[in-house]
Amino acid sequence: MDNSLLINLSGQLSAYQAMDIIANNLANMSTPGFKREGMKFQEFLSTVPPTTTATGLQSNAPLAFVQNGGVFRDVSEGPMNKTGAALDMAISGNGFFQVQTPNGVRYTRDGHFQLNSEGQIVDDSGYPLVGDGGPITVTPQDGDIHVAADGTVSGALGQLGTIKIVGFASQAAMNQQGSNLYATSQQPQPNPGGTIQQGMLEDSNVQPVMEMSTMIKIMRKYEMIASLTKSQQQLQTQAITQLGTIQP
Repeated sequence: MDNSLLINLSGQLSAYQAMDIIANNLANMSTPGFKREGMKFQEFLSTVPPTTTATGLQSNAPLAFVQNGGVFRDVSEGPMNKTGAALDMAISGNGFFQVQTPNGVRYTRDGHFQLNSEGQIVDDSGYPLVGDGGPITVTPQDGDIHVAADGTVSGALGQLGTIKIVGFASQAAMNQQGSNLYATSQQPQPNPGGTIQQGMLEDSNVQPVMEMSTMIKIMRKYEMIASLTKSQQQLQTQAITQLGTIQP
């Protein structure tokens, strides 16, 4: 394949990957605690050696390809939204809630919790919220639930447990697991400085206008590359046609 077509292909693939990320951001702009992501790209230079049949001054010609540099995550805090629900909680500052899943403990900023049939505080997927002594259970006799800034959960009969908030040295190194959960091999750090706000939810930090603006730019880039590729293919077709008409 012609080198110019390979360069165009690398640009189109990068645009396709970036559109995938933007689509996921937009799909989660209403997901509590969701952190927007973006693609990192860099220029990859490859050199083409001079041909053996060429004469005169020659040098290795550089080819600039687009290389996928991975995904970055914007870990900035989203705006706080007051819901008034007793089991809605937002972390102001650093930290993550911990939930117990069949695959081990996972971490989330999504504080939309509820009670399951056993009275345990669980997330939307039914995974129990981890307290200092395991899952926190609420009974009908506990009445209204109060959650203090330090995570202490109490009811009419006294303290029910303390929600464990943990932090990590690098949030960017945490891996998305789906359902707005993260996994990491890093050692969790207790008391990262965040406080719990009861009756609040942290909204997604996705800004729809910015995402749509970026999407339009990428679509234009993709269309420009596609148009350039079509022109190059037409020129090649014309050259081959003209060469075919030359008499030996």
